[in-house]
Amino acid sequence: MKYGFIRTAAATPKIRVADPEYNGKQIYRMIKEGAARKAKIMVFPELCLTGYTCGDLFMQDTLLMKTKEALKKLIQDTASVDMLVFAGTLWQWGGKLYNAAAVFLRGRLLGVVPKKHIPNYGEFYEARYFTEGSEKIVMVPWEKEMVPMGTNLLFCCSTMPGLVAACEICEDVWVPCPPSISHALAGATVIANCSASDETVGKGEYRNELIKGQSARLVCGYVYANAGEGESTQDLVFGGHNMIAENGIMLAVSERFESNITYGDLDLERLASERRRMTTFVGADPGRMEQYQTVDFALETENIELNRFIDPHPFVPDDEGERKKRCEEILSIQAMGLKKRLEHTGGTHAVLGISGGLDSTLALLVTARTFDMLNIPRNQIHAVTMPCFGTTDRTYHNACVMAEKLGASLKEVNIKESVLQHFKDIGQDPTIHDVTYENAQARERTQILMDVANQVGGLVVGTGDMSELALGWATYNGDHMSMYGVNASVPKTLVRHLVRYYADTCQKKELKEVLLDVLDTPVSPELLPPKDGVIAQKTEDLVGPYELHDFFMYYILRFGYGPEKIYYMAVKALGEEYEPEVILKWLKTFYRRFFSQQFKRSCVPDGPKVGTVALSPRGDLRMPSDASSRIWLEALEAME
Repeated sequence: MKYGFIRTAAATPKIRVADPEYNGKQIYRMIKEGAARKAKIMVFPELCLTGYTCGDLFMQDTLLMKTKEALKKLIQDTASVDMLVFAGTLWQWGGKLYNAAAVFLRGRLLGVVPKKHIPNYGEFYEARYFTEGSEKIVMVPWEKEMVPMGTNLLFCCSTMPGLVAACEICEDVWVPCPPSISHALAGATVIANCSASDETVGKGEYRNELIKGQSARLVCGYVYANAGEGESTQDLVFGGHNMIAENGIMLAVSERFESNITYGDLDLERLASERRRMTTFVGADPGRMEQYQTVDFALETENIELNRFIDPHPFVPDDEGERKKRCEEILSIQAMGLKKRLEHTGGTHAVLGISGGLDSTLALLVTARTFDMLNIPRNQIHAVTMPCFGTTDRTYHNACVMAEKLGASLKEVNIKESVLQHFKDIGQDPTIHDVTYENAQARERTQILMDVANQVGGLVVGTGDMSELALGWATYNGDHMSMYGVNASVPKTLVRHLVRYYADTCQKKELKEVLLDVLDTPVSPELLPPKDGVIAQKTEDLVGPYELHDFFMYYILRFGYGPEKIYYMAVKALGEEYEPEVILKWLKTFYRRFFSQQFKRSCVPDGPKVGTVALSPRGDLRMPSDASSRIWLEALEAME
């Protein structure tokens, strides 16, 4: 697959206990089904060739012989299948019996990974039959060749950069220090687990969190295949609980108590990006890698339709309950940041400009929450409305009502005359609605806010959000400047939901009504005169939909994806809302503005980080203000 995606599968065949020939046929059937679905890695349960519940039958020569024959036939039958397979099997070597995973591809056994931790407690009595696997690699005979056997095997794909697979078996992941930790630190990006974990009350939830957590801790893809139907139910029941997780996200999970194949498309580039970013993830350690043997293999690359959910709104949880929880958390982070700044400066007054738009609304709501936390009267919040050429009655009214209902002190300063005087001073024709015409208003407003703050001994609270900062959609030393920017790490798509959350949870009907009207108002800087009393200047008509820009920003900054992959994912996630050429147009705009406007971000005021993406030059983004965007824009031009 393109762009670092690879399809994986966890399969649970319906088996017969102690019938390797039958079980081999069921495994082969699922391999063929997975190959038809373009899966490149498939993992089967622990001891699936024999069944995990054979008990003392494991000691029978007949079962051992038939298991080897079934494995041989299975590998031969898959000679034309382009898939790396991990299948649980008995393995006999050196006079001992091992619970192992056979790893094979296109008719060739690549290696044997034995189980390292043998449980012998509760319902498990594996030590009766099996020997613990060793980290030391030995060469064991298979047909007419020698293959490596040991826990420390890495299977490295030469045709898919970033694909390094390793294996552990069932109990291995439940112990305090699982083998997968060492595997990941040696370079493994995908961990296969052949498992036979029985079902007891509550165990499914724990198992789910265990696999998800292990994938997060190791920054890896984790493919877990569990035993299911066909195993003996004499004392235990196995539910076929299959899972595919990626760095803490559960991509796919099966319905328990069914025999099926679970598919999940892993993003290897995402994993590589995370590992590069995390300096505490000491991967590919030379000393550790010396303890491993690598086995090279190759897979064909195919262009297929991605079977993976790509969140069109990565900053906004889709689940309503989770979204409300996130909104409450973010509002608390914003308020705590402002609280500390006021306590540090000894300030008991705050000043902010309110326009009746989303950003200043959120800043005012956060400031009100902060003052409540500090037990400072809200009337010491100085909300300043500064109407000028582009102000509409609607936004002016909303700003005034909002300040009143929140208990803030409202001050109106009409800046028309002062801006016109400024135009006269610098020789600017007020009929020419250029960038000077617009920016003069923004800078005049900032000067007023700063001066009012001096008058009352207060702090100017910034209102600009992270999306505007990414695009440079702010007037330098105008709305770009404040004494503390509470919205600096909040993207525009999330601003809307934060205001909505406040509206839904506030007790005042009048305040809720005005907040809902703010939400219904088009986003605009209101710097150009209105047409027939209606906003004439809509931000998204000028710089593009914030829905798209927030999508671009998240995947560019969070994972460092290239332009081609960003475009591919955007079309996949938002293609029903926007034509591909529209997405491409605004993606070019984002890259162009993001690079050219870095100088504004290099000197932004302090503000609290609220999510995994932030633009502070003192924290997450260390980018030169004069970096070239050529190679990114050329990649986009080549796509036309």
